Amino acid sequence: MAMVTALVNDRAVVIFSKSSCCMSHTIKTLISSFGANPTVYELDELPNGQQIEKELKKLGCKPSVPAVFIGGELIGGANEIMTIHLKGQLVPLLLKANAIWL
Repeated sequence: MAMVTALVNDRAVVIFSKSSCCMSHTIKTLISSFGANPTVYELDELPNGQQIEKELKKLGCKPSVPAVFIGGELIGGANEIMTIHLKGQLVPLLLKANAIWL
């Protein structure tokens, strides 16, 4: 967990992704559409990507990507992000994490 923790600390929004994953692309596009500039780690392009993916699975990410952290907290994958978006909770979460400003 130490590797994932180090990567998400002090960043408003972090997305763990794979470059070939269409759901990862969708979530990155959604979050960026609100003006956020997420830090994105493409696991299939990182030399230690498999180890990070194992840590994400241990944290409960199934599937492992996309995995979204907002304000240093694991929010979840595509289903969780879409659910909080449809409930009107995504923008307030991004605001609270100082990922976007009004």
